[in-house]
Amino acid sequence: MSAAADDRENQQGSQAAGAASHTLLFCKGLAMGLGDSVPGVSGGTIAVITNIYDQLIFSIKSVDGTAVKLLFDRRVNAAWRHINGTFLSVLALGILCGLLISANTVLYLLANQFEALMAFFLGLVLASSWLLKDEFDVGQAKNLVALLLGALLTLAVGMISPRIAELSLVYVFFSASIAICAMILPGLSGAFILLLLGVYEFILLALIEFNLPYILVFIAGCVVGLLLFSRVLAWLLNSYHQLSYGCITGMLLGSITVLWPWQHRVSSYTDAAGEVQPRLSANVLPTNYAEVTGLEPALLLALMCFLAGALLVFGLHRLFNSKPAS
Repeated sequence: MSAAADDRENQQGSQAAGAASHTLLFCKGLAMGLGDSVPGVSGGTIAVITNIYDQLIFSIKSVDGTAVKLLFDRRVNAAWRHINGTFLSVLALGILCGLLISANTVLYLLANQFEALMAFFLGLVLASSWLLKDEFDVGQAKNLVALLLGALLTLAVGMISPRIAELSLVYVFFSASIAICAMILPGLSGAFILLLLGVYEFILLALIEFNLPYILVFIAGCVVGLLLFSRVLAWLLNSYHQLSYGCITGMLLGSITVLWPWQHRVSSYTDAAGEVQPRLSANVLPTNYAEVTGLEPALLLALMCFLAGALLVFGLHRLFNSKPAS
């Protein structure tokens, strides 16, 4: 075989590997988008599970003055490489598709299969927490304090009651800026923050109805929040890696109370669309669930979904760590 033929074969192999890598990255983004749309689940959690969390934070942080200067100097390719543009664009496309899909499917599951859906995410979170113990020394007191503080932070956020807000473009912008910070923090749910701020249902309806002004303002708020908060996270990961992952693991464990499948509505409120939504919920044991709520606990289905979530995490972890990082 000639050298030219060898080069062509190597090039084709490289292109195929690149396409497979991009497809896998898109699927990770898709999972992040689906996760971000569920109150109690964080896209950051999915990023940790799929082994791209650090790369995501540092890639977002690299959208800086250097990148702008390269663009003004018409060095577009250099600017694209500087911000890890291919990684960010493929991942962002997957997240957007996940959000669009979830606007129709996740709402249905939340309304009709709440226990099964929460059990699935509970399996994801507990399995992820188990795997993250390798990122920090559990025996060090300072790491355990960080873990405890992370759990307390998530628990505190989960105890806040949702509010009814006057929805304006400015309010949606600032809500997006705040929620996106939670979306990239494992254990803190961006969707839950939007729910607390009173804009969760509104944004999902805006996506379904393609309300372009509010969608664009929401995206702009997310971009601003990401650019600012990613710098804080990058500094923490660089300077206090073990403490950061101790806190992240704590936040994941703290989210268990929000993800508990068997919840009883204590109080409710009426959203902007006139729908009754739970304001406060109390967790109950599955053995008391039917007595308190009048609904079947669906224990077998919940257990199967829990195991599916846990097995998915362990399977993805084994898959992503069996090959060298691209």
